[in-house]
Amino acid sequence: MPNSHTTFQRWMRCLIIIFILIMAYIVIADRYVPLTTEGRVQGYVVQIAPEISGRITQVNIKNNQTVIKGQLLFQIDDQKYRLAVVQAQVALEKAHQQEQSLYAQVNAAQANIATNQANYNNAHNDFKRIDQLAKKRLVSASMRDGAYTKKQATQANLAAAKQQAIVIKTQLGSKKGKSTVVLAAENALAQAKLNLTHTKVIAPSDGVITNLQVDVGTMANANQPMLTFIPTDSMWVAADFREKSTAKFTPHSTAYVAYDALPGQVFPLTINSRDFGVAAAQQIANGRLAVMETSNRWVRDAQRVRVNLTSQHSLPPQLFVGSRATVVVYPQNNPVWQLLAKIEIHLASVLHFIY
Repeated sequence: MPNSHTTFQRWMRCLIIIFILIMAYIVIADRYVPLTTEGRVQGYVVQIAPEISGRITQVNIKNNQTVIKGQLLFQIDDQKYRLAVVQAQVALEKAHQQEQSLYAQVNAAQANIATNQANYNNAHNDFKRIDQLAKKRLVSASMRDGAYTKKQATQANLAAAKQQAIVIKTQLGSKKGKSTVVLAAENALAQAKLNLTHTKVIAPSDGVITNLQVDVGTMANANQPMLTFIPTDSMWVAADFREKSTAKFTPHSTAYVAYDALPGQVFPLTINSRDFGVAAAQQIANGRLAVMETSNRWVRDAQRVRVNLTSQHSLPPQLFVGSRATVVVYPQNNPVWQLLAKIEIHLASVLHFIY
């Protein structure tokens, strides 16, 4: 019996020591090789919307299809947009004709200026002669006043002719083809051609089409999303760590990740950034007093902060936006912590076979 009691005490002491060592490792490791199961694959979700309105005549994709940059997604009926291009081309030709007319008006305005200049010179000379005769009382004052009025009228006509020439020249611009009417018509033509190209909605980059709600005959409205596009080269992993776990993160910290979708496999990651805030601390200016957060617990829940991690290579194709992941971060230049981190993540990866 004493031997059994002694053996029991020995085992209890061993278990207590093991428990203390495990607890000490957990506390220390949470600072140097923190592990979290709160990781998810993130990605940019792009809403594809046409820039013009019209009936969809062709759909070249299927739901959850992988596409490449520049690939045609769907086609909008382009008949009215082709007619708009033809209309704009006709308007441009008309604008060139109007420009030629303006050049002709400039020549006419120059001739009109010359005529009014001659009339003014003649009236001015007549007034000078009559004014000298009036001073010698050889002609009446009314004749002098008439000559002065004629001189003023011809001067006003000359000024008006010059202003008319300036107005026409302003519309013409610096050279041929730069008149306001031609520039406006060219702009309208460019807009019409641009609208015609927008009848073909193409993939902005390599990615996957999901939540497809488009078919032939659907009416597309400008700037209204028609489908969801996820760029495959924009995916990263976001992991939520306790804030004390991130205190020792440096630009040289690296990570391992185990995805739930790929049990038994481990992949390397690098830290890209850490969020600079959480929603719980966001304050909105609403004209009310601040609400105090209260807790009756002696030890409150630890605050978590999001850390964004990227891979040097494309993420495995089995993953999708929202895939769950387990992440462990370790100091890159410490082989001991790296080994422990590798053991932890491989253990978690194996457990993914079960849960």
